Amino acid sequence: MDLAVAEPQEIEPHPRKRKSGTVTALVALAVLGLLAWTAPVLLGFDTQNRYTIALVAILQYALPVGVVLVVLGLALRRWISTLVAALLTVLLAVLVLPRGIPDSPTPVQGTPLRVLSVNLYFGQAQPERVVELVRSRRVDVLSLQEVTPEAVAALDRAGLRELLPHRVVHARPGADGTGIASRFPMRELSLVPPTSLAQPSARIDLPGGRDVEFVGVHPLYPMGADTAGSWLREITALPGPPAEGGPARVLAGDFNGTLDHTPLRTMLGRGYSDAAEVTGGGFTPTWGSGWVPRVTIDHVLTSAGVVAQAYSVLDVPGSDHRAVFAHLVVPS
Repeated sequence: MDLAVAEPQEIEPHPRKRKSGTVTALVALAVLGLLAWTAPVLLGFDTQNRYTIALVAILQYALPVGVVLVVLGLALRRWISTLVAALLTVLLAVLVLPRGIPDSPTPVQGTPLRVLSVNLYFGQAQPERVVELVRSRRVDVLSLQEVTPEAVAALDRAGLRELLPHRVVHARPGADGTGIASRFPMRELSLVPPTSLAQPSARIDLPGGRDVEFVGVHPLYPMGADTAGSWLREITALPGPPAEGGPARVLAGDFNGTLDHTPLRTMLGRGYSDAAEVTGGGFTPTWGSGWVPRVTIDHVLTSAGVVAQAYSVLDVPGSDHRAVFAHLVVPS
């Protein structure tokens, strides 16, 4: 009996699934959104208007978004979108991550200078808490923003004058007032031209013969319908670092801008250091609550040679900001 030999049948490979055009478009759209988010700071037009200023203020949140998009693109095998998202994420990491990594300690001998900056929120911040911070942190210089005449009186009743008897205070109604109070003698300077909100400056006579020039910073809030240009003019009017051999300089207050905004990046590039970034505390927000993204817009900037040894952000009831404290050392 003949046995028929069955010929082997070819097994057709499973057809490759076609990628969904809708998914591809959604992923590409998300990556384009990330590109639009980062473009103002990458291309240098972040101060164009209040919308670009606001977008750059929350730039640090774009980094985790970029990481998620890279993972999503890899999982869905959308290679072009993944590549673009990865490049943007690397650029964001280079821009943002250093402020969360403390610098190597810098040995320095000199005079300690403990600086506290508090935005009083139209003078409504709890005066007892402000004085408690001054006392417990042994503050040498206090920068106050949105200081009203009534707030000055309340702070003095709480004991501020006994702790910091020397002052240059431009107290005004609403948010316009700014002041400097010091443990050490000081005399008023004019380092900043007249601006919408007061930005006083003073020369502080530290023990040991070294002087410090101090500026209480508060440029106009940039998120109003027509205030972005004023904010830019006023923040760029702040003095640059002093010439070599000159007095040390400290700028402390509510800059209404983050380290991602061009004016602050320019100041750091000219020789200032940010106490939060130096100590690895640059991600700690100082303003924002509720649905508003929390951002770091209060800063202590120091000129070359002044070393930030410690930095912290502190709650102040009654204020919409958190206070910033920096322990500095001014070299002899």
